Amino acid sequence: MTYEHDEDPRELRERWARTLRATTGTPDIDPYPYADNLLARWSEPQRKYHTTTHLAAVLDHIDVLEDHADDPALVRLAAWFHDAVYRPDRSENEERSADLAERALTEAGLTAHQVAEVARLVRLTVSHDPADGDADGEALCDADLAILAAAPEAYAAYTKAVREEYAFVPDEAFREGRAAILRQLLDLPRLFRTPYGTSHWEATARENLTTELDLLGTPDQDREK
Repeated sequence: MTYEHDEDPRELRERWARTLRATTGTPDIDPYPYADNLLARWSEPQRKYHTTTHLAAVLDHIDVLEDHADDPALVRLAAWFHDAVYRPDRSENEERSADLAERALTEAGLTAHQVAEVARLVRLTVSHDPADGDADGEALCDADLAILAAAPEAYAAYTKAVREEYAFVPDEAFREGRAAILRQLLDLPRLFRTPYGTSHWEATARENLTTELDLLGTPDQDREK
């Protein structure tokens, strides 16, 4: 598994069209200009992991988790927007992505409540820490983090792509920063909030994170008890 821009844009365009039409309830809306704008964003050259491959994977994982969500269509729309603005050297990506969702979905005819919910979900991907009972937030966050439970080859491709996105960061600084993120994740009481994520992804994700931390060669004193 790689993280090149290798997803079929025609299939993704149709997935977007189905979701937008179902959400607005307006069959005569033209969904394709929105799809093309989003796909152009997801195909920008600075992206190595946050590409259309990642987008398609998140949408696939939402399909698995849709029975957990209160409104799967809004969760899917949030997936489309959650990394629509992405610059690896900036910290405001999620906020700018949420702002984009608010503008585009209002124009597309969603209700104010629907727009606000999608934007809230996008902003939630800053922390991946939904409140208990936030079923839509749990579904989106679990879908976004599901890569952590990938098979070894796919997980290695993910970590390689992340490093390539941060190629401007010196090796030592990257190792220290990445190790801090991995420790933070491992210290969480649970990585996944949905029953499916807990039962199918949690153990494998923790194994992958621990292995990556060991491979970084950075002391892990914070987790030694």
